Amino acid sequence: MSDTKKNILIIDDDDRNIFALTATLKAKGFSCVSCVDAHKGLEIMRSSTPIHAVLMDMMMPDMDGYDAIPKIRGIDHRKDVPVFAVTAQAMTGDREKCLEAGANDYISKPIDVDRLLFLLSTSIV
Repeated sequence: MSDTKKNILIIDDDDRNIFALTATLKAKGFSCVSCVDAHKGLEIMRSSTPIHAVLMDMMMPDMDGYDAIPKIRGIDHRKDVPVFAVTAQAMTGDREKCLEAGANDYISKPIDVDRLLFLLSTSIV
């Protein structure tokens, strides 16, 4: 990872999750952009805002992460941006379902910060 701050897009319908993730990531030198629904997240991804990785809550009303991730993958200039599924669902098969939707990897809640930082450090160019 270069010395330039990397922008992480957090898409989560719970403000408390956004607050906690933003505080943690900023303390580790990342910049954060956030929104509370997938439609707004897609708008950001279609824009020219620099985004180096996405943390996608999988369980949201209206459009969930399973629907949103394939749409992100369909945005030409964003198809290679790492997307990490973030969910409280930790049942057998959930990780595979997230990967099938197009996520690069899966992180269950509560977030293991060391694992999250490892995933970001090894995925962001």
